[in-house]
Amino acid sequence: MSKQTRREDGTDSDSTFSTEKDPELPSADVTEGADRAPHRAMFRAMGFDDTDLSSPMVGVANPAADITPCNVHLDDVADAAIEGVEDAGGMPIEFGTITISDAISMGTEGMKASLISREVIADSVELVAFGERMDALVTVAGCDKNLPGMMIASIRTDLPSVFLYGGSIMPGEHDGRDVTIQNVFEGVGTYAEGNMSADELDELERHACPGAGSCGGMFTANTMASISEALGMAPLGTAGAPAESTERYNIAQRAGEAVLDAVANDRRPSDILSKKSFENAIALQVAIGGSTNAVLHLLALAAEAGVDLTIEEFDAISRRTPKIADLQPGGTKTMNDLHEIGGVPIVIRRLLDAGLFHGDALTVTGRTIAEELQTLDLPAEDNLEGEFLYSVDDPYQTEGAIKILTGNLAPDGGVLKVTGDDAFHHSGPARVFESEEDAMQYVQEGHIESGDVIVIRNEGPQGGPGMREMLGVTAAVVGQGHEDDVALLTDGRFSGATRGPMVGHVAPEAAVGGPIALLEDGDEITVDIPERELSVALSDTELAARRETWDGADRQYNMGVLAKYGNEFGSAANGAVTNPGAKTDTNR
Repeated sequence: MSKQTRREDGTDSDSTFSTEKDPELPSADVTEGADRAPHRAMFRAMGFDDTDLSSPMVGVANPAADITPCNVHLDDVADAAIEGVEDAGGMPIEFGTITISDAISMGTEGMKASLISREVIADSVELVAFGERMDALVTVAGCDKNLPGMMIASIRTDLPSVFLYGGSIMPGEHDGRDVTIQNVFEGVGTYAEGNMSADELDELERHACPGAGSCGGMFTANTMASISEALGMAPLGTAGAPAESTERYNIAQRAGEAVLDAVANDRRPSDILSKKSFENAIALQVAIGGSTNAVLHLLALAAEAGVDLTIEEFDAISRRTPKIADLQPGGTKTMNDLHEIGGVPIVIRRLLDAGLFHGDALTVTGRTIAEELQTLDLPAEDNLEGEFLYSVDDPYQTEGAIKILTGNLAPDGGVLKVTGDDAFHHSGPARVFESEEDAMQYVQEGHIESGDVIVIRNEGPQGGPGMREMLGVTAAVVGQGHEDDVALLTDGRFSGATRGPMVGHVAPEAAVGGPIALLEDGDEITVDIPERELSVALSDTELAARRETWDGADRQYNMGVLAKYGNEFGSAANGAVTNPGAKTDTNR
């Protein structure tokens, strides 16, 4: 469909200076009255007619780009959504925004742009919706930061909105097994250790990513897509269908239709999102072993929505919610495997039946979670005996995957995702690095020793700025065989594909004088998962003495977008938000 091809059944009306649109709709500001003749003339130049102009104006926010397989197909997904909007009687207005490929920028200075892109996406979609007087939004997303960025935009505008995921990549096949981008990153470490040949690494590289779609495991994009269902911002059952599948395009078309129903019923994010919604999202995250990044993004979404949510609540929910899905990065299965047995709704149904999910939380359809489940054609539980999805009564792990650690090294918390032994306890000497690059060089040169605790600082929201993900380093550590005997901690972030005892989001960060800034090589650090402890064997007196001699952190960027957003980021413990008005209206 051409971008300028509109409904063929629309005919010009006999009305003068009016399209007889609902005057309460924001778009009436630019379509109604004699003084809006110039505005209507601009719309007519794009092929819109009177029927379009009398219809709700639906923005289709599309971050399509050729810089990542996550987004390369999104024009087609957006086209299907546009068709749905038109079929339901809306006026679709497509516009673009940016994306950053986390996997391609990983391990480089460019990764500092990733978290900033969440804010730029939210800012840009909000600006277009506000400036052009949109009545509703279909927000399309592919790569990691697209998803929270689009949801933040919907929350800020509070327009009737439907979230639409672009879908996951299919797993590749190498040496008779399914592989994803995680295997390639870990292969780099295995190759550096001498346990993989250059030819095998090359073959792995060539087969891991067979086409379009977001990275295939329960990494950040698939985690946030799953969470969009739990929050109620996307219809149940829409996260799992692979990219480029017929089912994905059918979902996109239905999203376009659904947003007109939300307009007709004046159903907005503020009507859907509540404390129960966020508790549901956390329960799902910890049950499926979702990315640690979801902690950061859920805190940010809650702050934008005015819902009071603290980092401690993630740990409380994780303690009572078992992990029941064995998916990558800790396991072997992918998003497509989960989709084939019923997808996210199967997990939600199990949590709901166990009393671990709020069935009365609302969704974008206007129905509750429990009501929405009844509309889906899901397989019976008796037909779901599998080797990677467990029951709540006999779970994969008795507690959820996300742990919040505190102690004198992280007074405001640090985040860890359990992908192995949930009784992990580790004490060892600190190996302190001022940047990811320095740590990566140390690991790749083979200096790492069993028992080490690698500390990477000055990578927080302000200090980085941008809170880089550390998959390159963590994958190299695991690839060299140190998944269980070396810990790593940082005030930066980890990729959703990270596995092993890696503690991120350490707060306060080094740039603002957090205890991580005071560490020295050889300090004894303890990571204790059962006790939720992250501490250093230093007295308060010694830490205070070191603080007296601390010179403060140098800001690496003094101009441009990194400086601007770096100055605005808040603490990771609160979602690293930049919106100055976030969380002013709490307890909704």
